[in-house]
Amino acid sequence: MVQTSIDPQLLYPDSDGKPMADNTVQYDWIVRLVANLRHLFRGQTVFVAGDLLWYPRQVKVPPAPSQAPDVMVVLGRPPGDRGSYKQWEEENIAPQVVFEILSPSNSAREMLNKQRFYREHGVLEMYFYDPDSYDFWGFVRDTPEQDFTPVTALNFPWSSPILGIRFELFDDGLAVFTPEGEQFKDPRQIFTERDQAQSERDQAQSERDQAQNERDRAFAKLRELGIDPAEL
Repeated sequence: MVQTSIDPQLLYPDSDGKPMADNTVQYDWIVRLVANLRHLFRGQTVFVAGDLLWYPRQVKVPPAPSQAPDVMVVLGRPPGDRGSYKQWEEENIAPQVVFEILSPSNSAREMLNKQRFYREHGVLEMYFYDPDSYDFWGFVRDTPEQDFTPVTALNFPWSSPILGIRFELFDDGLAVFTPEGEQFKDPRQIFTERDQAQSERDQAQSERDQAQNERDRAFAKLRELGIDPAEL
């Protein structure tokens, strides 16, 4: 009997058929975390991705075990494009930190299954946040062999042992800060600040141009009167 190989896309598809987010709040949180974490670790060997399927081990027949964390951070792997994160192609390095942003469609059973998967496959820190209720919880450990220590809002302010980022809860929900104390920005805020800075630069240039034009007119007037501005 001739044994045929299975198409890798059948074994390890790049999509699970589920949307990245169920609503704009969840989507904005995912984008905020990915964008700020990538900026935080720019120039370093750290891979940050959102809603990317992670396959921890190879299989001979489908389905391969997988999860698509809303956000994953893998220290020791370079940034770059991937259709999925196949761990055996990444020096067998599992994501150390994952984030899940809950939506109304997420069930308690689904979250328990995610926690079990992350526990079994080497995640060291996992954080869960519900932007509607402001509920936050997580689990951390130093090595994959250890038991997890729970993290809740009662531990706040809480700093990730691996990433160094800080979590705090305020009346309007969760805020995340860099190790230097700068709050994670919404990408739209980044563009707004960039546009504002450009507008201020344009205004300053316009004022300089106007001042130069006034000097040129004054000098021209002096020359009409037979006065050399250079001698003044």
